[in-house]
Amino acid sequence: MSESVFIDPSREAKRVTTIGLDADDTLWHNETLFRLTQERFCDLLSDKADPDVLMSRLAEVETRNLRLYGYGVKGFTLSMIETAMELTHGEAPAAVVREILAAGREMLNEPVEPLPGVEAALAALSENYRLVLITKGDLLHQEQKLAASGLGDLFVAVEIVSEKEATTYARVFDRHGSGPARSLMCGNSMRSDILPALEAGAWAAHVPYPMTWAHEHAEAPLGHPRFAELETIGDLPAWVAGLG
Repeated sequence: MSESVFIDPSREAKRVTTIGLDADDTLWHNETLFRLTQERFCDLLSDKADPDVLMSRLAEVETRNLRLYGYGVKGFTLSMIETAMELTHGEAPAAVVREILAAGREMLNEPVEPLPGVEAALAALSENYRLVLITKGDLLHQEQKLAASGLGDLFVAVEIVSEKEATTYARVFDRHGSGPARSLMCGNSMRSDILPALEAGAWAAHVPYPMTWAHEHAEAPLGHPRFAELETIGDLPAWVAGLG
């Protein structure tokens, strides 16, 4: 006679079923490309201002334009042109504008390669959980990057959003999972991936990237019962398996 196995209903009701993953700087490089292009921008306008001044002015213009252009390379390119025009009082040389546009095109055509450990971690997670890509940025470019990464088949859904707020995560996890309480968000941005996911009632795992855009900085919610700081995305499968 076989022994019956008791499954605690309360534990099963808390089990994570859905995992949201950020894209840029979580699955593949992104901020590195922006930093290299910013350096190129500073070289182009080195006769107009010091690098620190140029970077500060560009950051101001980017932040001001987020509500108009959103996130991504195209908005960044327009902000570089606008900054150049402001610094030259509307007389930026055509050669400078051409170089900025060329830099933007190069960013859009940059090869996409998953970060170390990403493919193995996602393959393992996809066996037991629904994976949803949740990212900000330009719709067409993000779709192209996902296709080029070779990771697309591991996701049951892709959500490209204008902002990542608590309401965003609640809506996405209700639509593609069992609600925020049984979902988890993993990403490199404390401001966009971690804090609003926790506010929505989900779990959150922060996987740091060597560099982060200043706009995405925020204090870590140390001591939060649903938060973890992981060294690499390779640590995610084991941590998720221990939840609930």
